[in-house]
Amino acid sequence: MQELVELERRIAAALDRIGRGIEGIAPLAPSALPAADPAEVAQLREALEEERFINAQLTEKLRAAREKAVTGQTQALLAAKVERMTKQLDVQGLELQRMRKTVVQLRETLRALREAVTDGMPDAAMINRALLAETEALRATRLTELSLLDEILDELEPLIPETGEDA
Repeated sequence: MQELVELERRIAAALDRIGRGIEGIAPLAPSALPAADPAEVAQLREALEEERFINAQLTEKLRAAREKAVTGQTQALLAAKVERMTKQLDVQGLELQRMRKTVVQLRETLRALREAVTDGMPDAAMINRALLAETEALRATRLTELSLLDEILDELEPLIPETGEDA
């Protein structure tokens, strides 16, 4: 508290000194100003115009550099998106191969099961193989759907605002 009082006193004293200094300055009368040389004024105006032209050029260069930087950032974002989508395509390709393999296996097992039914009664091992093939087909379908959901989530993630702990 004592420091505040001291600072307030010092500021008041400084303002008083400034006020006295300003009062002591006599205003300059227009007649007291030296006459301007027209050649010097023209030269100064020319220099001012040159500086304005240089300033405009620098402003344009700065705008172009910023635009180039934004373009570079956009290209980096697009490259990252292409890389992410390529990975998604790779995952989908692997899932598609697995699905095709499972479908072929399921068809073979079902064909063998049909032949066994027409010849008589199929054995338990053949029924187990058919059920395993069907289960594998369901797993492959589920994994394919999961990869599609991951793809959808990846696309939606940038659109969903981050929520704090309040949410």
